[in-house]
Amino acid sequence: MDLGVDLLTSGPYAGPEAITRMAREAENLGYAAVWTHERLLCPVADVAQPPGPPRPLPEYYRTTYEPIDTLAFVAAGTTTVKLGTSVLTAPLHNPIQLARRLATVDRFSRGRLVVGLGQGWMREEYATWDVPFRERGDRLRDFVSALRAAWAADPVSYDGRYHRIPLSYLDPKPHQPGGPPIIVGAAADVAIDRAAGFADGFNPTSMSFERLARAIGRFRDAAARADRDPGGLSIVVRAATPLTSSPIGTGRPFLGGSPAQVVEDLRRLEELAVDHVLFTNVRQPPLDEQLELLARIKTAADRALTSKV
Repeated sequence: MDLGVDLLTSGPYAGPEAITRMAREAENLGYAAVWTHERLLCPVADVAQPPGPPRPLPEYYRTTYEPIDTLAFVAAGTTTVKLGTSVLTAPLHNPIQLARRLATVDRFSRGRLVVGLGQGWMREEYATWDVPFRERGDRLRDFVSALRAAWAADPVSYDGRYHRIPLSYLDPKPHQPGGPPIIVGAAADVAIDRAAGFADGFNPTSMSFERLARAIGRFRDAAARADRDPGGLSIVVRAATPLTSSPIGTGRPFLGGSPAQVVEDLRRLEELAVDHVLFTNVRQPPLDEQLELLARIKTAADRALTSKV
């Protein structure tokens, strides 16, 4: 099992220096990937957020750096670590423009890009981009088809329900043949089933072990029903949980707590054949303490987990 870390692209402490340092330190520690996320708006009013009633967005979203530009910047200062998005809200992008931007990052990084996409959940973002919220699932599937068409050998064309590409030369192509792997974030059953039909992998957010096992099992079952090999599709778990120096007692979230507790949970995920876990809750200051925790987790994980290399 590989490990990754979300870069400091949100919050009051986000900035070029912190992002660069986090990327370089993660690479030096042996983390397999660094990740960015997308937040297009931070409304002042309460926002419907699953699960639960409308409430203010977390304050750290007030500042969120653009994810693809950030990865391009980070690519220049690293050499081996993979560069991922978890996730971009695909229906709010143009597939031709995004295909070119992602291909550019993949070429400059010599094939280190992993593309995480999702359908999004914030109605306010959809309203701002004038895209019907109810169409987001179908649009995601069509978007991925258009993206892959744009990365195919020239000349390319595509005629989908929402997107079209006239017969054209569309370059540059990605460094990776056929394009970077596309993983899809999904939570609802219908969204998981849909993703299993076309994605290269599944990117669920951490929850209880039992719920995570159910979601991963559903994804693999749906892939098999679609005549796809579940074993060839990656599972990348997004751990949005607190990392702490001392153990957490009652109420500890799965994949949260001290390095020893986190690694205990990672060992359980080996039962589910999870390929990668990325830690996202690294936005609290000071950065030195977060890097120390990541170092402790990596050291403990190297001793306890089965290497994929």
